[in-house]
Parts: sequence; structure tokens; C-alpha cells
Amino acid sequence: MNIAYLVSQYPKTSHSFVRRELLAAERQGHYILRVSVQPPALPLVDPDDASEAAKTHSILGSTRASAMMRLLPALIRTAATRPVRFFTGLRSTWLLGRRSDRGLARHFAYLAEACVLLGMTRKHHIDHVHAHFGTNPTAVAMLCRRMGGPPYSFTVHGPDEFDKATILGFASKARHAAFVVAITSYCRSQLFRWISHEDWSKVRVVRCGLDAKFLESAAQPVSTRRRLICVGRLNAQKGQLLLLEAAALVRDEIGEFELVLAGDGEMRAHIEQRIDELDLRAMVRITGWLSSTEVRDELLAARALVLPSFAEGLPVVIMEALAVGRPVITTIIAGIPELVEDHKNGWLVPAGDTARLAESMQAALECETRVLDEMGAHGRTQVRALHNIDHEVKRLLEHIRTSQNKQT
Repeated sequence: MNIAYLVSQYPKTSHSFVRRELLAAERQGHYILRVSVQPPALPLVDPDDASEAAKTHSILGSTRASAMMRLLPALIRTAATRPVRFFTGLRSTWLLGRRSDRGLARHFAYLAEACVLLGMTRKHHIDHVHAHFGTNPTAVAMLCRRMGGPPYSFTVHGPDEFDKATILGFASKARHAAFVVAITSYCRSQLFRWISHEDWSKVRVVRCGLDAKFLESAAQPVSTRRRLICVGRLNAQKGQLLLLEAAALVRDEIGEFELVLAGDGEMRAHIEQRIDELDLRAMVRITGWLSSTEVRDELLAARALVLPSFAEGLPVVIMEALAVGRPVITTIIAGIPELVEDHKNGWLVPAGDTARLAESMQAALECETRVLDEMGAHGRTQVRALHNIDHEVKRLLEHIRTSQNKQT
């Protein structure tokens, strides 16, 4: 099959799960057209992302001028050559835009982007479009379909998408889709809240997965060093400010230890300030963005991953930590309990509970390495069973194939 992968911005440091998925589809013998609405997010620290950037087609191009040179001719050409289909797309644009917080003007831009996508799918003989995230990429895929483009599906991750499910038009996007992918059972349940029950049968669970770099890596004993690591964008929903509060409590109880914050983001300045206020500068290191190889090395150097998020789907870094045999300290939210089992492969704490977070961090720091190794081994088994990217992509491709058979 010829499949177009559509993402708002690809490649991107925080979207390694998309890269792993489309590369797995290529390994299984399918042609994959990489389409990003915007140009790739720079800088790209991972060599694999840099390689993907060279293969990716951008709808908008690199400048405002190039965007106009793409959008306007495609819009005019589609209106002139398929006026009835174009009117259908125009009507769908109005229906989506009237309820959106982004307004009609932005959705008319999506219509023009859909016209560009339509041309790409025809040029590359695309059989199916798969979009990641139920936001603007799915709007573009839907409008392309309404104007005569190929069938589409889309993957919903959460949590941000569910915060705006009504204004994102999930019901309409699901109605016109061949099927909808949820990354966890919890995610599926949230989709059921926002789409018609008549479309519930379209929702499939296909989990994000890891490739051989993580799944086939040799197990390494847990470090005896008192080091924990948190991996993720430095933003409010990841809970790093609360993590610092917990780290101060642990330090006051058992003395100094190492805490690595791997990532970067909009809250870095606030986090740096809080580190100084709590006198944690000697304990805490912020790495900035890392490649997947560097993330793996940092995980192996720690006793456990700690991720005190307030809102999530199911973080890929939890899969990565368990895959290399490191237990996880994280919160009881969304799809996380579908993978992390309390006191079996990690510790689950209530979101926002600083005291419980500190208790679990202290437990991981003081735990015998033998026990941590046993927890890590249990986690490796879980991840290999649930999050093998080749197995999950095989499932996704089967859904695409089945939907195509229904079309014929």
C-alpha cells in the first residue's frame, strides 16, 4: 500500500513515536509519504530525525511566500477542476470552523492545505492518509477526503486534544474517517465521550511502540549511584516544579542525591529559578534536548525514572525506561496504569501529592539494587508484550487494509 503520514510538524524531537511507526510500516514493505504541514522543528538533535527531515514534504514550505505560492494555486485548481467536490469541502470547512476557537479564517487555510495534500496524494498514488493528533492535521485529511482524496484515519493521543474535543470537531472527524486510533484503552474511553455512539465501532487501540534499539538491548544492572532521572518537555503538565519540591523533602530526609532533568521547554527559566530557591543547584542537572541514544544512556545511569505528570496520554519515555530495565515513579492518571503496576515495575502516586512522590523517590533511592533489577525485569516483559512497534504497526496496517476492502 501507499500511505501518507500527515503530522502538523515532522520530524520533531518530541515525536519519536511517529518516526518509529512510519519506519516500521516501511520495513513491512509499504511506501510511506511523509507530509508535514509546517517545516520540520529545528534544531534536530537526533540523527534519525535529521535523516527524516530530508525525506519529508512540507505543505507550507519554509517561508510565508512559499506557502502562498503553494496554497493559492492549489485552491484555485481544485475549485476549477472539481467544483462539486470543492463545494463539499467548503461546506465542511464552515461546519468545522464555526465552532472552533481558531475561527473560520484559519479553517479556510486548512482547506487550502487540503488542496495541496490532494495534489500530493494524486502524484504519489496514495491509497490512505493517516494523521497523528486529532487537531489540524486531521482537519486537513478530512477536508482532502471530502474533496475526493483518499480515505483517512487518525491517531488520538491526549490529553490536550480532550481538553478541546468539542471545538476540535471530533464527532465530524470520526464520522468521515475510515477508523480512529486510540493509543490506550483510557484514550478510547475518552473518544467515546465525544463522538457519536454510532461511530464507536470505528475506534481501535493501537499502542505506541519501541524499536529494537530499546527492546533488544541487553539488560544492565541498576546503578548503585543515588540518581533519578525525569525525561520530558519542561512544562506545567509534566510536574517538574512539584518534583523539585519533592526532591527538597528527600534531601532533607536522607541527604543529597542526583536528579537529572532531561529535556527543555517553555518553563526552563522558572525551573532554574526554583532550583536556586530550594538550594538544589548541587543536586539537579538540566540536560536540554537529547537524542534517543542519549536518553537511553541517561536512563541506564539512573536507578529509576520519575515522571510526576498532571496530564498525559501514555508517555513513551515510560516505555523506554522499562525497556532498559529501570523502574518508574509516576502518577495514577490516564493510560499510565495500563503499563505501570505499583510495586511490580514501579511506584504509582496520586498526581499532585508531593509527600507521596517524595516517599516513592526515597524508596527508589534506598531500595536494594536486587529489588530494582527484579522490578526492571518485570517492566521489560510488559513493554515487550504491549509496545513492540512492529507488532503494533502490523495491527494498524491491518485496520487500513480492512477499511480499504470495505471501500471497494
